[in-house]
Formats: sequence, C-alpha cells, structure tokens
Amino acid sequence: MQEQRIGIIGGSGLYNIEGIKDVESLSIDTPLGKPSDDFTLGTLEGKKVAFLPRHGKGHTLLPSELNFRANIYGMKKLGVEHIIAVSAVGSMKEEIKPLDIVIPDQFFDRTRGRISTFFGDGIVGHVSFADPVCGNLAAILYDSAKSVNARVHKGGTYLCMEGPLFSTRAESHVYRQWGASIIGMTNLQEAKLAREAEICYSTLAMATDYDCWHEGEEAVTLEMVISNLNKNAEMATKILKAAIPKIEQKRTCNCATAARDAIVTNKDLVPEETKKKLDVIFGKYLR
Repeated sequence: MQEQRIGIIGGSGLYNIEGIKDVESLSIDTPLGKPSDDFTLGTLEGKKVAFLPRHGKGHTLLPSELNFRANIYGMKKLGVEHIIAVSAVGSMKEEIKPLDIVIPDQFFDRTRGRISTFFGDGIVGHVSFADPVCGNLAAILYDSAKSVNARVHKGGTYLCMEGPLFSTRAESHVYRQWGASIIGMTNLQEAKLAREAEICYSTLAMATDYDCWHEGEEAVTLEMVISNLNKNAEMATKILKAAIPKIEQKRTCNCATAARDAIVTNKDLVPEETKKKLDVIFGKYLR
C-alpha cells in the first residue's frame, strides 16, 4: 500500500517550511509535463509531508504559466490525500484586514483558457464541485488558526483572476458587489484538479492588502504585498504545525470517492494511451 502524505503547496512568500525533518528533494516527471519545482519530502510534526513551491523556488512562474495538472498529478503520485494550499490574497471586505487569515469555502472563476481538468483525450467525466473545498480539512485549518491566535475568518468566496496585473478599481468594485471575500490568482485550478484526483483540498489564504477598492488605503503595490508576505509566512508555518497532527489517515468525506460515478465514457472506448497517462488519477476506474 502506498505511503500516505499530506501535501502543502506554498504560495507567494512561502518557498520552504522550517521544521521539516528527514528532508529529501525529489524531481518528478509526469505525462502532463513538469511540476513547478522539485518536491520536498519529509516529516513535519510526526506526519509525512510533500511540499511544493507553487511558483518555483525563487518565484519564476507566473500564475498563468503554472502547470496545475502536473502539480496535482505529482501530489497524487506521491500518495497525497490532503492538500493545504497556502496563498497570498487581497481582501475584498472591510472586516478582512491585511495579515488576517481566511479559510474560504467557495470559488469564482475569472481566469481565461487555463487547463483545469484531467478529462479529455478520449475520456469524458463530470465531477461534483458545488462545495469545492473539503469541509473536514477546512475545519481543521480554522481551528488550528484559532489555536495559534491568528485573526481568522471561516468561509467566504475566493475570486480567482488571471493576473499577473492586479485589478482595476472598476473590477475590484464589481467583485465586491458579487460578494467576493478575497481575490487571488491560483487556487481555483488546484481545487478543481484535486477534486477530480480525489484529494481533499483547502486553502489557507493570507490577506496582504485591500486590493484597490478601499478608498482609505493606498492602491495595492508589490512593496506592500512583499512586506506582508514575510509576516504571513511565519503565521502560516505556525498554523500548519498545529493542523497537520490533526489530519486523520482515514477519510470520511466525499472527496475520497469524488470521481467514482463521474466518468461517462465506456472504459472499453478510452484510448489505451489515455488510460496509461491517467492511471495515477483514474486508474482504479478504468481497469
């Protein structure tokens, strides 16, 4: 039986995690291309973990350049069944202040042309995504954030924009009217692919700024974001160390069987090349 690991995807400002023991760096090739960087394997708070810097070490990849499929495929190949996605976001609500933590429970897509499914090339499927994060994992993150005295907000909508430019003021005001709580550039595709891969997924969102809607604050700048990123990275590490020991190996959520009844195509009609390519993801349903 494959060894289970907890996956951590580090966003802007979090390129490594202090405290990981028995560290091993592993390069993974996937039939969908290369992940963002090598995976760091090790033990954190007594649990096996796999860490991946979303934008690569040194932050070399734009949000639009990320190979989301390879990143999630790599996690699945390593036996990951839970992914905690640490992400820098802008706040769209007055009560979510810079340096606050948000555990969102919804996503809204404003990206363009990103590949966000493992289906295709002769296999069709439709996975339920009404509740796009794992409720059990989100609850653990929220409770863990509270336990380390973080200012944390439970629930809310993460609006995923294309980037890399920040919003115009007009866009920012419209997103607020739509009910967005936070805004970022990466997590929607990860959440979709994790669900198809039957991996529990939840975001640990770290607010760095008020986007550009807030008249009492200056418009978001890179300098502002970087300053708060460094502070957020320290808090993120505290929350991760509190959360990871609470994650149980046995899963009781629907994430674990999300793709079981999702495949429409008769498995005998799926091309052998596609079956081979997606064996790590859907293999148990295609054999």
